[in-house]
Amino acid sequence: MGALTPVAEGFVWSFTAMASPCEVRIDSSDKALAARLGEIGEAEARRIEAKYSRYRPDSVLSTINAAGGAPTTVDAETAALLDYADQCFQLSGGRFDVTSGVLRRLWRFDGSNRIPSRAEVKTLLPLVGWEKVTWASPVITLPTGMEIDLGGIGKEYAVDSALLKIQAEARGVPVLVNFGGDLRVSGPRAGGGRWRVAIESVDRFGDADAHLELSQGALTTSGDSRRRLERNGVRYSHILDPRTGWPVKDPPRSVTVAAATCLEAGLLSTLAMLHGRRAEAFLAREKIQAWWVR
Repeated sequence: MGALTPVAEGFVWSFTAMASPCEVRIDSSDKALAARLGEIGEAEARRIEAKYSRYRPDSVLSTINAAGGAPTTVDAETAALLDYADQCFQLSGGRFDVTSGVLRRLWRFDGSNRIPSRAEVKTLLPLVGWEKVTWASPVITLPTGMEIDLGGIGKEYAVDSALLKIQAEARGVPVLVNFGGDLRVSGPRAGGGRWRVAIESVDRFGDADAHLELSQGALTTSGDSRRRLERNGVRYSHILDPRTGWPVKDPPRSVTVAAATCLEAGLLSTLAMLHGRRAEAFLAREKIQAWWVR
C-alpha cells in the first residue's frame, strides 16, 4: 500500500510497482481527495502489472506464452495492446519487436561483463520475429518456443491508463503520474503553471542533468545509464536489436521524448535508441521533440 506525503504544492502518493518507484502528484490541499486519487493510480498500476507480468504464472502473458503453439483467445484490452505491438513492429521496420524478450536469456545486464558468443545468439534468433506470429484479433498463435514480452510498452500503458482513471475522479484537480520516470500530466498546474520535471543524470544517480517544464502530455526517457555491460573498454547498451540479437551500436546515453501520451513517447524514445549512432538524425527527420545525452 502506498503512502501519502504532503508537499508544498499539495500531496504525493508513493509506492513501488513494476520494479520501479512510482508516484502520483496531486495539486490540491484536499488530503482525502489526494489519498483517493493516489489509491486509484496505484490500483491500476498493480492491476496491469499482475495481468501482463511475465513472472506470474496466472498472468495473461504467461497463458499466451505457455500455449505450446495452440491458439489463444484474448480479451479486448489485451487485443488492443497486441494491435499496438503489431503497429510498432510495422512502423519500426522490425526494430520494435515484443518477441525479442527471449534474448534476455543470454543478455542479462546484471553488472557482469559476460558477453554471449555469436553462436549462442544465433541459436535464439529463430525464436524472435513478430512476423512469425499469427495474430488475427482476438486470437494469437505463437510458434512453439516463442514468447511475447510487453515490457517495452507495459509501464507506459499503465501511466496512461492510471491517469485516465484518476481524471474520472479528480474533479479537475491537476495530477502528474510518474511510474519509474515515465510520466504524464492531466494538464497545467493550479493557476495555469507548469510542472517542473527533472531528467536524471546519466552519470550521477539521483542528480539531474536538466529540468523541463510540462503543461500537457507525457515524457519518457530511454537509456543505458543503469543497465549496460562493459568489457575491454567497449560499452554494450541494454537496447537489443531484435534483427541481430545484439546491442545496438553507439546509441545515445539517454533520449527523452515529449508526446501526447506515454505510449507514444515511449515508442519514440526507444526507437531513437534502436537507431544507434543515427538516433539524432531519426529524431530530426521525424520532427520529434526530444533531448539526448551522448
